[in-house]
Amino acid sequence: MRAGILLAAMLACAVCAPAQAETIAVAINNIAYAPVEISARVGDTIVWTNNDIVAHTATARDKSWDYNILPKKTASMTVTKAGDVEYFCRYHPNMVGRIKVSP
Repeated sequence: MRAGILLAAMLACAVCAPAQAETIAVAINNIAYAPVEISARVGDTIVWTNNDIVAHTATARDKSWDYNILPKKTASMTVTKAGDVEYFCRYHPNMVGRIKVSP
């Protein structure tokens, strides 16, 4: 009986445990974000890596964040709120991306 209760408690804890935060990579190649659309959760970190020879930005359309990413460098952001966010490069406005953030 006691072993059954212990097992049930352990399973309940495993089901209720919060998800681990993840790191999501976005590459910048040939004046484009790859992938263009990503899914994330609050607490995840997004890392943009600029593989081009020119600078780019990752700039939220709602102006809530703006990262300048020099050639061969990275920028990162920890997601703090749920919702969809569209972003673009200020230097190359045709470069667009989207982040779908769940709680």
